Amino acid sequence: MRQILVFILFAGMLCWIMFSPIYRHVAIIRGAVLQQEVDYLLEVGASGTYGYISGEMQQQSMDRLAGLGLVREELRYEYSTTSGVNATNAAAPVPRGTGISIRISYPYENMFLIDSLIGLTPIPADARMSAFGMKMSEYVP
Repeated sequence: MRQILVFILFAGMLCWIMFSPIYRHVAIIRGAVLQQEVDYLLEVGASGTYGYISGEMQQQSMDRLAGLGLVREELRYEYSTTSGVNATNAAAPVPRGTGISIRISYPYENMFLIDSLIGLTPIPADARMSAFGMKMSEYVP
């Protein structure tokens, strides 16, 4: 009986040791991809040419992230400005000097469930990783 218990504990530890670095790297890469996309959207949207982030820009962003393996329907985009104006309105671009901020979030998808094998509490199923950025608009009417 004791040998079976030792085998089960050893097998659980072996699985965790083997797969822990893999899923943690996946989480790091996903976070980096989200941050890169936030930075790109801010660079384009807050430029002097646009001053806003359109629905088309968001769709192109979703396409790029879907091409990297993320599920389009799970991505959430949140926009805000320091003055409270709408950051997605092409008819009224955000004027120069006003900050545009973006937050993109994506679920962890039970990625850390394997941690429960060694007694760690996994991240809740509804938890989301997110990337945030802010840039001052350069648009001059």
